[in-house]
Amino acid sequence: MNRLNTRVRRLLVIAGIVLLATLLAVPAALAFEGREGDVVVIEADEVIEDDLYVGANEFTLEGTVKGDLIVGGNIITINGTVEGDLWAVGQTVIVNGTVGDDARIAGYALTVGGDVADDLIAAGFSLETESESAIGGDLLYGGYQALLTGDVTGNIHIGGAAVKIAGEIGGDANVDVSGVEVGQEMPTGFPFFPPTMPNMPPVPSVPLGLTVDDSASIGGDLNYTANTEMAIPSGAVAGDVNFTLYVPEAAVTVEAKVPSPAAIVGRWFVKQLRQLITLLLVGALMMWLVPNWTRKMSNTVRTKPLPSLGWGAVALIAFVAAMIVLVIAVIVLALILSLVTLGELGGRVLTLGGLIAGLLGFGFSATWAYVTKIIISLLFGQLIFRLFKSAAAEHRWWPMLLGVPVFVVITAIISIPPVVACCLNALVGLIVALLGLGAIWIWGREQLMGREAAPAGDVPLPPAEEAPTASG
Repeated sequence: MNRLNTRVRRLLVIAGIVLLATLLAVPAALAFEGREGDVVVIEADEVIEDDLYVGANEFTLEGTVKGDLIVGGNIITINGTVEGDLWAVGQTVIVNGTVGDDARIAGYALTVGGDVADDLIAAGFSLETESESAIGGDLLYGGYQALLTGDVTGNIHIGGAAVKIAGEIGGDANVDVSGVEVGQEMPTGFPFFPPTMPNMPPVPSVPLGLTVDDSASIGGDLNYTANTEMAIPSGAVAGDVNFTLYVPEAAVTVEAKVPSPAAIVGRWFVKQLRQLITLLLVGALMMWLVPNWTRKMSNTVRTKPLPSLGWGAVALIAFVAAMIVLVIAVIVLALILSLVTLGELGGRVLTLGGLIAGLLGFGFSATWAYVTKIIISLLFGQLIFRLFKSAAAEHRWWPMLLGVPVFVVITAIISIPPVVACCLNALVGLIVALLGLGAIWIWGREQLMGREAAPAGDVPLPPAEEAPTASG
């Protein structure tokens, strides 16, 4: 059952990400109309000439939208006409009207009882196409269960745990119900809330595995993957029936997964080359935009190694604590706003808090993974040039261009042995990150205290002004 959860959750995540990515990728319309509120209704005699964007707890379309309809809410009902694309995300999405192009829907209970002129892409717990429905293109669905009693002109591609085909499919039917046993009960809480929880919309009961009803008609081939071969009614499939037995990953022999020594060496080399190119690009960007700051951080690590290490640990703990406080504060504030019937504002607070947390996390991870390594690499390059008494130690580019390859070589060497390398490489990476974070922390404290850091020994000081002469 754990295998079932993992496999179908993966399908749902993939489908959800694709749906979200396409939602975010919708090009901005030259003209559009927006509606929001607790209950939004487009009456039957109302015509929206442009694209329509809606955010509501309950939304009902009885009229006509000439462009695309993008809607998010709790209960979404489409009884009217959308001449463009439909994008809908909600707990319940019901399409009883007409969609003139593609429909992309996601939610817990999805029902299509009307017409979709082109493709239907869906992700959720349950999808039902009623007998009066017609999909003019392909059907792509990832979720727990699907009950198809309507018509699909093109092909269907479904991944789930329970799929029943009782309508007409014009093309091929591709179904993956692997990882479930026929007769098995639905796992509690899988993968969203179970239907037995209160306030959840009703969904049809679909037996686990693949079921092809006697009334079904598949014009192309039936390709399905399952734990056991299913009984397919005679004459239901016009093409071939292709069954693939699901083999759990645990059954694959260990020997088949062990890569060859040449593959191991190749992957190790590519990894080091990728790290070298990445650090050179980041280093070049830093030495181009903030060369003096980067050299100052390097000099701080050289002159204050132990304070840098200690303050780096403090910086790491402070960041984790700040992120925890931020998340808790955002959640508590959103709950308070919801309790005082300001749920819409609470949702925006959650969105803003998520954006801030994401930006902070991205900045910290980039600093940890790249900036700290450039600081230490620059220090390596400076020390090497000074060892040979070369004036290149004060150059803008040469210390970084030398230090980065040296850093990559050192980290590559300590990553060769299998067991010791794992611990040693992780320890070296932690020390490097803490030293760089500590230098940044020390610089930040000095800025907040209103005094500049001591001038770096390797950063050229500006020439002193000559004292005025008596004649001057």
